[in-house]
This record gives sequence, structure tokens and C-alpha cells, in this order.
Amino acid sequence: MISIGATRSTTTPADRARIALPAGPIRGLAVRAASLAGFLALWWAVAAVKLVDPQFLPGPQAVWDAFVRANSWHQLAPGVPREVPGEQNYFLWEHLLASLQRIAAGAGAAVILGPIAGFALGTSRTPATIVGPYLNFVRTLPPLGYIGLLIVWFGIGDTSKIWLLFLAAFPPIVIATMAGVHQVSADRINAARSLGADRLQVVTRVLLPATLPEVIGGIRVAVGFAWTTVVAAELNNGIPGIGGLAFLAGQQLNTALTMACIIVIGLTALTLDAVISWIGALVVPWKGQA
Repeated sequence: MISIGATRSTTTPADRARIALPAGPIRGLAVRAASLAGFLALWWAVAAVKLVDPQFLPGPQAVWDAFVRANSWHQLAPGVPREVPGEQNYFLWEHLLASLQRIAAGAGAAVILGPIAGFALGTSRTPATIVGPYLNFVRTLPPLGYIGLLIVWFGIGDTSKIWLLFLAAFPPIVIATMAGVHQVSADRINAARSLGADRLQVVTRVLLPATLPEVIGGIRVAVGFAWTTVVAAELNNGIPGIGGLAFLAGQQLNTALTMACIIVIGLTALTLDAVISWIGALVVPWKGQA
């Protein structure tokens, strides 16, 4: 018989430390915050000792100053009383808003038309066989490979930029939707037909719910890819635009402003992805995060 009083705890100090740490989201947030603080400290130290030329790697304070300057009124030049807004006569948030409007037009059209085309091709084998290779061809093309052609066709205005973003987002959504349709069991479709469902009812009540996770996943990939092409879309006449500002700042060797734009572009991408993930969790709760 084992005496209760003689039982000793076998918990090690490492185990107690792990138990003491907050679990779940709080622990994850603490780890991320510590990681960010460590990265900023390392960045500041490298910049402070000028291990890298400040022209190539400005410190966090310089990048922050560039961000603040891009969002405030300031003198056009030392000794000149005239004040101008932000950079290139626009505040940074106005540049960001202009890029988001282009994304909304280009990628938004792809989000609407992509699933429709994907369902049509996914349920029709012959058209899918014909169109599929062209979709993959466009999907694999780098945006810089055809931006010049779009400018020739549509000019240097927003039309060519919107077309570029549409072409970046449309193929991934169509292909993801087709894949989702092809994964639906034929038994489910035949069962619906045996119960009297017509083609439209099969699509809306069987195929659509079953393929929604794939569609949401395709939209996430497509919008992310479209956002990464925003700099390419705004190489020509991209002001206002966050990508155009980043490109122009780089040409002017304004590294601090370039890095500020890059950080804003990255944070915006994370926000867009989080929003789409949240919408996906609402639309397909049985799959959790789409």
C-alpha cells in the first residue's frame, strides 16, 4: 500500500515554469510581443553602431520620422514658408486608400466573377479542358511580364492597373473553385438528382456549400497575390498609391520612406488576410478558419 503522505511531487522547475506561463491567446500574444521587441532592439542596435550604412538601413526612429512626415503638413524645403501635405502632395493614408480602391475594383471583380466561372467550368468537362491551360498560363505569368502590354492597350491610367490586379486574382479563384467542385462526391450529386433537384438546385444546395471552403481559400490566395502586385501596378503613373510611393522613394534613395511604405503594405496585407479569414469562418463555420 502506498502512503498518501509519502507521495512526493515529481514536478520539475521547468514544468512549474511552463505551468506558470499564460496559455492560449495570451501566451501567443506575449511571445509575439517579445519577438517584435527583440527584432526592434536588434534593428536599433545595428543602426546605432552603423554596422550598415544608414543610406541602406536607416534606424527605427528614422523610419518612424518618415512615416510621421508622410502623414503631416511640412515645409516644402528648409527656409520655404510654404507647407505641403505628406509626400507627393498626398498623405500616406491617401496613397494607401488609392491602392485599396484599385484592389477593390480589380480583385473585387475577380472575387465576383471567379467563382461563377469556376462553377461553370467545374461542371462542364469540355470547356474546362479547353480553358484550363490558358488559366494556368496567365496564373504563372509574373505581373511585370505583361504590365507593359496592358499599358499599351489601356493607357497609363487606372484602367491598366485594375486589369493587372484582376488578372492576378481571377485565375487562382477559378482554379480553386474548379478543384472544389471536382472534390464533391458524385454520390451526393446523384442523390440530389434522384430526389428531383434540377441543375440549379444541385449547384446552389450541393456544390456551393461543399466548395465554399475551397472558394474562400482561393480568394485568400488571390487577394494576397493581387496585393503583392500593387507595386508593379503602380510603377507608371502610380501616384497616389502606396506602391507608387514606395517605388518613387526608392528611386530617390529615400530609404526610410521606402521602408515605411513596405511596413504599411505588409500590415495592410495581414489585415486583408485576417478579414477574409474572419469572413470565411462566418460563412463556413463547420470548417473553422478557411
